[in-house]
Amino acid sequence: MSENTTPETPQPDAELRALDRLLGTWRVSGGVDGVVTYRWLEGGFFLLQDIDMKQYGQPVVGIEVIGRLKEFGAEQPGEDIKSRYYDSQGNTFDYVYEIEGDTLTIWGGEKGSPAFYKATFSEDGDTLSGAWVYPGGGGYDSVMTRVR
Repeated sequence: MSENTTPETPQPDAELRALDRLLGTWRVSGGVDGVVTYRWLEGGFFLLQDIDMKQYGQPVVGIEVIGRLKEFGAEQPGEDIKSRYYDSQGNTFDYVYEIEGDTLTIWGGEKGSPAFYKATFSEDGDTLSGAWVYPGGGGYDSVMTRVR
């Protein structure tokens, strides 16, 4: 690199930026009820989710950090968009996010897991309707409606 050249500033990729559709505050109903808010961490490489809901009358309060992992010493970030959720009960859960067209899939643990959330955005992008599916037939329907 010559003295007149500056290093190129890294930019978030298009697949990660597709999660822009989640930005803002959403009212969640179905198997859980409450509010979630998504916002970008400065730089746009990590989407943060603040969660304040109830499930079966119990509080579900936590944060989630969503983005591509770039492990210590790695030159490039990983292929999958991963997340880690931390809650007020001391739990941590890992997920993989995929968005294709109007369909959002969140895999529990790793891509292809039998535990997943699959939902579709409405035409105006203000509703996300789908369901969590758990191994053995469990799960619940969920609708997120954007709060304006």
